[in-house]
Amino acid sequence: MDKIKPPIEKDVLHRLHERPKKYLEEWLDFPAHVLHASYRMENPPVQRPQSRMEFLQLLQGLKIPETHAVVAEKFGYGVRVEANGDRFVAVWEAHTEYYSYQVWHVPDDKTILPEFGPFPFPQAPFPVQPLGTRVNALDIVVSPERSVPPDLIRDLLPGPHVYGSRVFGEEISIATSFTPDDLLRERYLIFSDSRKALLRHLARVIDGIVTIENYYHLLLLPFPEFAKAVDRIHELEQNHLIQRSRITEKLGATESKALQEWLSRLTIDFMEVSRFAESLRYRLSASVPYNAIIHATVRGFQERPLAPFLPLSDYVLGGISGVADGYQQLMKRIEAIESDFQSIISVIRTQVNLIQQEQNLILEDQNLRLLASVDKTTKSQAMLQHTVEGLSVIVIAYYLSGLAGYLFKAFEELGWIKSAVTASGLFVPISLVLSLTLMLGGRAVIRKRMSSKDD
Repeated sequence: MDKIKPPIEKDVLHRLHERPKKYLEEWLDFPAHVLHASYRMENPPVQRPQSRMEFLQLLQGLKIPETHAVVAEKFGYGVRVEANGDRFVAVWEAHTEYYSYQVWHVPDDKTILPEFGPFPFPQAPFPVQPLGTRVNALDIVVSPERSVPPDLIRDLLPGPHVYGSRVFGEEISIATSFTPDDLLRERYLIFSDSRKALLRHLARVIDGIVTIENYYHLLLLPFPEFAKAVDRIHELEQNHLIQRSRITEKLGATESKALQEWLSRLTIDFMEVSRFAESLRYRLSASVPYNAIIHATVRGFQERPLAPFLPLSDYVLGGISGVADGYQQLMKRIEAIESDFQSIISVIRTQVNLIQQEQNLILEDQNLRLLASVDKTTKSQAMLQHTVEGLSVIVIAYYLSGLAGYLFKAFEELGWIKSAVTASGLFVPISLVLSLTLMLGGRAVIRKRMSSKDD
């Protein structure tokens, strides 16, 4: 059964309706041995296309023909059929935060019970250098047996406790211990009383197990960091409470310089809290949708008891109970500290502004008084200058009249005029006009020279 490799270029509607997973299901069968591994990417926009290129190289290395391979933007698979009829199926899938590899060994002999552990063929099913932190690793065996005794299940699965359920309203059984084996893989055993039912739901069963495991580990992955953050937040809250109490007590009687120091210190502390909050938001922001995905997938299993084991949901839902809520409560506490920092900083800034406004008003009043004093002084100087100029005119006129009197007396002795006294009296108005002319002319010359210097 050949597959046609889809064209590289597709329009948006084509990509929305494309279902490459549906074509993959045609290659799947059981008994089967499935290995799965997921990796959390540190830089998804960069590493997601890198993981796709890595998968393409893997397909080439395994010599999988193009007719048996489909590689889309975030999903791809390739099928290699051996000479004896056994199938090797490699699957790659990229998500928002992680990408995964899944490899299937489907024996042609339907009576063979696959064993947990490494594949008998071909080698290197997983990337040698993963692009990120490993989220989980699963070892899944889909048994051809219709029923597996509880004692044998316990022998196959490591760990002290085994969990099991029947799913999808069918006689499809899943058993696991949620305990990593020597190869650090969690083992799952799947079997069914109905081959037809299991074949119809096989892809859904594997997808459900993988989804629960991936998001369960992604949800709990930041828990150690969360535990440290709780202590750190408690410390920040206590320090901030003491700091706020001191500031509140001394705010009204503190000078501008001290307020500026408080403002600088609070701003530095606020930036530290903001950086801390942003790092946690990046790690914890997806906890709510991850928690919802796990619950929805567990509900979709439609679990029924598989005696004598506890249901799968007891372990899964019990392990994540309250985790997402705890993450969100932590973020609310951080946001409350950020908001409180902003409020105190705003109050101190307002106080600083009020003090500065008061100082500005005092300075403005002093300036107005200084200007009034300068204006008064200027007016007095102007009056004094006018008085001096008036007296100067009189003095100049007096000296001119005196000089003219001597001249007129000489003229009287020479017989040129009859009375020197009369001539001196008549010359007084003339001397006043001459002195005023000299004063105005001198002032004009001075102003002209000053204006030429300014230019």
